[in-house]
Amino acid sequence: MRKVLVLNTTYEPLNVCSVRRALVLLLKDKAEVLEEAGASFHSERAVYPVPLVIRLRSYVHVPRRTTMRITRRAVFARDRHRCQYCGSDRHLTVDHVVPRSKGGRDTWDNVVTSCAPCNRKKADRPPQSAGLRLLARPRAPEPSAFVLLYVDHVHEAWRPYLSFAS
Repeated sequence: MRKVLVLNTTYEPLNVCSVRRALVLLLKDKAEVLEEAGASFHSERAVYPVPLVIRLRSYVHVPRRTTMRITRRAVFARDRHRCQYCGSDRHLTVDHVVPRSKGGRDTWDNVVTSCAPCNRKKADRPPQSAGLRLLARPRAPEPSAFVLLYVDHVHEAWRPYLSFAS
């Protein structure tokens, strides 16, 4: 099913929901459509556009955790489902840049997405010792990166509203 980006009144990304949930918010006049899919739903008396992006009419205060929990899915989302050594998108695993056996920790700056061949090549060594180089320095994801956890593809209409899309 298609997903809809939900924005706060300040245009801050809040959530990703189903089209059905978005339509309920629109029918209750709790949100407005910012981007449409080009299709529509028809009822007996009305036509409703299929939304891609909606904005809430009243501000919602969301307490944010300072850091996102490190999970496999979150690491893959942060790294856009690409090996951080060779750029492959196949047979992905999670790798510790500094191996845990050498004192490496489970922190955002030490965990990256790696394809199985690169992970085997690196083994229990630092990347330089295995002849590998990181394509990008690992870091904690931006708060709006949660969107990538819930969708496989970021719709083009969402990009202007997501800071990581630039």
